[in-house]
Amino acid sequence: MQPAVGVVLGSGLGGFADAVEEAVAIPYGEIPGWPRSTAVGHSGTLVLGHFGGAPVAVMKGRAHLYEGVPPAKVVFGVRVLGRLGIGSLVLTNACGAIDPSLQPGRLVAISDHLNLQGSSPLIGPNDDTLGPRFPDMSDAYDPEYRALAGEAAGRLGLELGEGVYAAWLGPAFETPAEIRMIRALGGDLVGMSTVPEVLAARHMGIRCLALSCVTNAAAGVSPDPIDHEQVLEVGARAAGDLVALLREVIPRLGSS
Repeated sequence: MQPAVGVVLGSGLGGFADAVEEAVAIPYGEIPGWPRSTAVGHSGTLVLGHFGGAPVAVMKGRAHLYEGVPPAKVVFGVRVLGRLGIGSLVLTNACGAIDPSLQPGRLVAISDHLNLQGSSPLIGPNDDTLGPRFPDMSDAYDPEYRALAGEAAGRLGLELGEGVYAAWLGPAFETPAEIRMIRALGGDLVGMSTVPEVLAARHMGIRCLALSCVTNAAAGVSPDPIDHEQVLEVGARAAGDLVALLREVIPRLGSS
């Protein structure tokens, strides 16, 4: 089976993989070169099968820069999926909301990003077999895919927002002053993943849809402290909406 769509699952969102049919699960530790995921809420398993009739490859958990994994290793899985033949990649993550109108549990389609991690998986000698030296990032988050997701959310009665995602290095959550800076730069959401993977995918010509699950208000937006356990709990509660949305969207991506 050659997968048509790749899916990367973020913190607390691994339940999506349970809906994959005819699933074959391979722990990352059994795949040579694949970085193990040490973050809580990331099981570290590659799941191959079908979802909504489309052949999929699902990364149940990801590596992060804050785990000490080099940028090129962070995107190893995405590049493997690209070599397997995917043409579309759906990325999910748990994030904090800078825009106060985005409440915990809300799903948001990423429209653009700010890379504030101070690194890129494309640094170093370019591998011309993967893509060009200077890939265009004008439509990193595919407008057609975002429109499909918006239409599907409407049919399901889900409210799907759109916003700019700011990638933070971590692992400490951002300070209120840093959140004010990100807001001034145009960020609506903040998290510690996704952007390296999108850079690698677009370098390979893979079309991307990224969906964030808002799990908390960013520092200074709410007086409440940020707790990772809360992130996982809200992500788990939103997983049902995410699965329903992707059941509508992924078959369309697999045929695009």
